Amino acid sequence: MTAVRITHIGGPTALIEVGGWRLLTDPTFDAPGRRYAFGWGTSSRKLVGPAVAVADLGPIDAVLLSHDHHGDNLDDAGRALLPSAGTVLTTVPGAGRLGGSARGLRAWGTTHLEAPGRTTIEVTATPCRHGPPGSRAIVGEVIGFALRWDGQEHGVLWISGDTVLYDGVREVADRLEVGTALLHLGGVQFPVTGPVRYSMTAAQAVETVGLVRPRTVVPVHYEGWKHFRQGRDAVEREFEGAPEDLRGRVRWLPIGAGVEIPA
Repeated sequence: MTAVRITHIGGPTALIEVGGWRLLTDPTFDAPGRRYAFGWGTSSRKLVGPAVAVADLGPIDAVLLSHDHHGDNLDDAGRALLPSAGTVLTTVPGAGRLGGSARGLRAWGTTHLEAPGRTTIEVTATPCRHGPPGSRAIVGEVIGFALRWDGQEHGVLWISGDTVLYDGVREVADRLEVGTALLHLGGVQFPVTGPVRYSMTAAQAVETVGLVRPRTVVPVHYEGWKHFRQGRDAVEREFEGAPEDLRGRVRWLPIGAGVEIPA
């Protein structure tokens, strides 16, 4: 296989098609307008609906769920589709809450997606910290995912999950060769917690790309919600000041349209 097909549906949600598999990341399919509480006085309003409706999505073989307890990563409509997915991979606490077919992974834990007639995909959970130092006890567990299969020419497909740049992400750079990175951005902030960030800023994205050096960077989780404080314009401005070698790695996908990316 020389390509993977990725459809950015909106926010953190993407459809990944490879080797006969249809994988969905962080399902968010609710209509816009509702406010969601994230705990500890934080909340946000969804501003934009999904570019692909659940009814038009087709069958899903597995869901890669970075965390289940925030509505901008798993909303009601996304939660409703989980029972129809063959497998749900998520955090250990999340798997306990979800039950059913959910499989829990800790950072650097590995499992496999296997089925007759399909390419076997090795899935490794990667570290995330969804906020400042010491916030994990409040914000909860989050993981990213590294996908490896036979025939990859450029390295694993890495989904960062909701994280800031910290030592766990630097460990990804040390341990993995990354071909394509779906990078969760947005520079999330809440009025009640002041300047604290809960996802990567544009500046952190540039630094992360410099560390991990993926062949292709696909930004996700930067639009469609009020608490996403840095959209595409902010990310593009930051990359304009980065070395040309890093600028050339970023690929903005048209939301709702499938795009083939060399694997």
